[in-house]
Amino acid sequence: MDQVLSDEKPGRGTVLTEKQLSRYADVLLWGLQTARTRKAAKNDLVLVRFDLQAVRLAEILYAKLLKTGAHPLLRLNPTASIEHDYYTMANDKQLVYIPPGEEALFAGLNGSISIYAPESLTHLGKIDPKRIGKAAVAKNKLRNMLDKREAQGKFSWTLCIFPTAELAKHARITQKSYSAQIVRACFLNKTSPVIEWQRIYKEAQLIKQWLNRMPIAYLQVESENVDLQISLGESRKWVGISGRNIPSFEIFVSPDWRGIRGTYYADQPSYRSGNYVKGVRLKFEKGRLTNIGAVNGQNFVRQQLRMDGGAGRLGEFSLTDKRFSRINTFMANTL
Repeated sequence: MDQVLSDEKPGRGTVLTEKQLSRYADVLLWGLQTARTRKAAKNDLVLVRFDLQAVRLAEILYAKLLKTGAHPLLRLNPTASIEHDYYTMANDKQLVYIPPGEEALFAGLNGSISIYAPESLTHLGKIDPKRIGKAAVAKNKLRNMLDKREAQGKFSWTLCIFPTAELAKHARITQKSYSAQIVRACFLNKTSPVIEWQRIYKEAQLIKQWLNRMPIAYLQVESENVDLQISLGESRKWVGISGRNIPSFEIFVSPDWRGIRGTYYADQPSYRSGNYVKGVRLKFEKGRLTNIGAVNGQNFVRQQLRMDGGAGRLGEFSLTDKRFSRINTFMANTL
């Protein structure tokens, strides 16, 4: 007989309960559909990427996708060991190699759901950032294909974060507390979290319409460490809270990078590609970076912002309404 898992018991390998995992899957499906400009159809091809520690959520999501009539395709992300070996041992040809079938897959993909559940945040800390950047740039062709399909209404995506011991350790809280933050932020403690997301989505639409009606020439951000002017430019639109990130409460705009000037400072640390970065300070003049500094990870930050011609230009400015956001502690992840 198949094992029956209680709704109130923790899901396999996680501190989230089966009921919470099921609700999380429902929210992800809502996000995927909401992010789509055209209605999803039966026989849609949906890629689900997940880390090993999130396998139970992937299983639940797989079953729910089958019920919608979609064709779910599961793909396990590389483990920390595999990823480390790849960036350590791969030669230049292997770093930029695109496996057969990838372009065909992306050309027909209708949806993508990513579940981020890292077993390590620092395993790539000693890898040359140029190698990581080279592999990322090689995949631009695939990303561009999805961007085009998304603009045509044929593709949408969403992603979420899954509570792991590694994330909790670097956030300096317990895994139970980390999970509680996600449960509260995603409304997994509600009978129908999707209803809550629909409410926030509608309220955000009104805020975006209000912002888009305002004749804003530029925004000025000032604090003890920040003095930054953001020029919006013509025909810029505020977007966000679209289902593409779970949870996400940002309303953002793509400014005219040429009009960015002043100093930006990050008062919270960040982890990226295995690197711990803290105290980032950037100075802009006429949209271009003239000074890059960091208390920790300065070399990594400089290499990332010089990866290509656009890496050092401001591509997004966001606002978060404190009435929406429910995260109240450092989470060791920008999402």
